[in-house]
Amino acid sequence: MSSVRQILRDNFVASYLQGSFAVGDFDEHSDCDFAVVINRELSGAQLHDLQVMHQRIYDLDMPWAKALEGSYFPKTILCDYGLSGSDLWYLDNGHSELERSNHCNKVVVKWILREKGVIVSGPKPSRLIEPIPVEVLRREMLAVIRGWGQRILADPERFNNRFYQSFIVLSYCRMLHDVHTGVVGSKRSGAEWAKNNLDQSWAGLIDRTWAGRPNPAVSIRQPADEADFNSTLELVKEVMRSANDFAATRKMSEPPGL
Repeated sequence: MSSVRQILRDNFVASYLQGSFAVGDFDEHSDCDFAVVINRELSGAQLHDLQVMHQRIYDLDMPWAKALEGSYFPKTILCDYGLSGSDLWYLDNGHSELERSNHCNKVVVKWILREKGVIVSGPKPSRLIEPIPVEVLRREMLAVIRGWGQRILADPERFNNRFYQSFIVLSYCRMLHDVHTGVVGSKRSGAEWAKNNLDQSWAGLIDRTWAGRPNPAVSIRQPADEADFNSTLELVKEVMRSANDFAATRKMSEPPGL
């Protein structure tokens, strides 16, 4: 963090951990999700120096050095949940170069940061981020459940490996949990909630999926178990139906597509 502050100088506001480190289910296979808050967009010189820094970190002989994932948030974008969706300078897990992406500029990430973010340096995130209404959070999650589900079902072979099969099951369990509770939980809590609230026939798939999380760098190159992958596609359909039913009972209008 000292390198980031040295590069950004008066452009630095704060840095936080989010994702699994914030919601509580991190382990040695997790991403290390971060957010750096800046006063204004990165200058060309700052971007260059950060690229050099991230390459230096990536080259370190330690697993976490290649598991960093996060974005540089201008303060005005972070504080307003209505400004979600635009591209930020983003570092993807397993990569060494910053790129433009809206990956982190989501309502759910801002909620995690505000409510559960781990302070590395700077003020409490609740001093920077406006309170996020629960229905705004739910609408974004419903949009993801629908939009991503449509893409998965339209082109399932794109996701037919052990990593994505596991990621899809745990993500859909967590998102349905979050829609119902109005709180962003961990993948573990989402899995347990789904086992208790969906039909019991899904419990075996969920347990096998959790057990298959280790070694994502290897599992992404291995085909998924055929039966479990077909069941995963059916689970996506089930979660989409359940989420639509929940939205209908609360008379929630269709959220914008992603």
